[in-house]
Amino acid sequence: MPLVRKPSPQTPAAAAPPALGEGTREQRWAAVRAAAERPDGLALLADALSRESDPRVREAIFTGLARLATPESAAVVVPYLRSDDANLRTGAVDALRAMPQACRAHLPALLTDGDADVRLLSCELARGLPDEEANRLLCDLLERETERNVCAAAIEVLAEIGRPEAVPSLLRCGARFAGDPFIAFSLRVATERIAAPARDWR
Repeated sequence: MPLVRKPSPQTPAAAAPPALGEGTREQRWAAVRAAAERPDGLALLADALSRESDPRVREAIFTGLARLATPESAAVVVPYLRSDDANLRTGAVDALRAMPQACRAHLPALLTDGDADVRLLSCELARGLPDEEANRLLCDLLERETERNVCAAAIEVLAEIGRPEAVPSLLRCGARFAGDPFIAFSLRVATERIAAPARDWR
């Protein structure tokens, strides 16, 4: 009589990880961390970000989108610059700053956005561009901008990365805000730094 091998007991399958947006905070965090490695990771992260409320998990989502570093992942992040939630806005800025090349295509539109807060935040993002491109975009903004705080943000960035060709735009901006001591001070700092002969232009 032939020997019949008894079927070996099956090892219980490991529990499948929860889908993004499900499970405990730690489980959602782990699922988000793994999602960026999947072919459908962008769609998963975009959907999770629209529903997630926990700050730590949202931070992981933004990090995953920044790791993808594509114009498409940047496009997912951009709308959160308009959020009423300060933490979401900060997360969006940090994510876009971490993928400057992916963010690059979005900046011209962001610097002309109808929301002054978006324009202000976008001045900071311009730091990630090559100096010549950042100068051109920020000078274009200064030529038309009417919001004092947005101009101040652009002047602050130009004080660090500004080139000589930015000076005329800076001066014309100053003329529009004549009598504003803060703008006058910021312009003086920016033009003095730009004019410094020891500046190492990139």
